[in-house]
Amino acid sequence: MRQTFTGTRVEGLSEHDITSLLVNWGEGNQQALRSLIPRVYDELRRIARQQLRHERAGHTLQSGALVHEAYLRLSEQRAAHWQNREQFFALAASLMRRILVDHARRAKAGKRGAEAVKLTLDEAGDLPVRRDLDLLALDVALQRLAEIDPQQSRMVELRFFSGLSIDETAAVLGISPATVSREWSVARAYLFREISRQSNGAAASG
Repeated sequence: MRQTFTGTRVEGLSEHDITSLLVNWGEGNQQALRSLIPRVYDELRRIARQQLRHERAGHTLQSGALVHEAYLRLSEQRAAHWQNREQFFALAASLMRRILVDHARRAKAGKRGAEAVKLTLDEAGDLPVRRDLDLLALDVALQRLAEIDPQQSRMVELRFFSGLSIDETAAVLGISPATVSREWSVARAYLFREISRQSNGAAASG
C-alpha cells in the first residue's frame, strides 16, 4: 500500500516502525537512516515546501534539493536520543532553516547591496496581517530569543518552520497546548520588536 502523509502522521507506516528505525539510527546504525528517509520523504518535502513558501519568488533552492541537503546533515547526526517521529521532523525542519540561512548569507555576500531575502511570519500563524521579514534578521532575532527563552525559540522553529500544530508542538516540547498558545503569542511579539529594532538601526546607519 502506498504510504501517504498528513501533517506528521504517516498512514500505512506504524509508529513502532518509525520509532524503531529512529532508535537504531540513534544507536549508530546509518542503514536505519537510509531505510527511514524513503518512508518519510513525502513528509520532508512537505516541510521543505512549508519553509520555501515563506521565501521570495524565484528562490534557487527547490524542495527536493532542500530535502537532499537536509538528509546530508541528518546523516552527520550522532548519538541522538529519539523519542518520537515529531522530534525527528522538528530536527529536519531546523536543519532546513539553517540551510536556507546559510544560502541567504552566501547570496548576500556574493551580491553586495542585494535585496534582503524576504519571508512572512504569519504562518501557523494567527497573525492578523502579513508582514515581510528578512530571513537573516529573523535568524538573529531567534538566536537572541534563544538566549532569553530557549523554549520560545524552539517553539517558533516548530510552529513557523515545521508547520506543526499547537498540539503537535506541545507533544514535542512536553508541555500543554495552552502553554504553547500563550508562549507562541509572546514569542511572535518579541520577534517583531527585535526585527523592527534591527531595521530601524540599519536605516539610521544607512
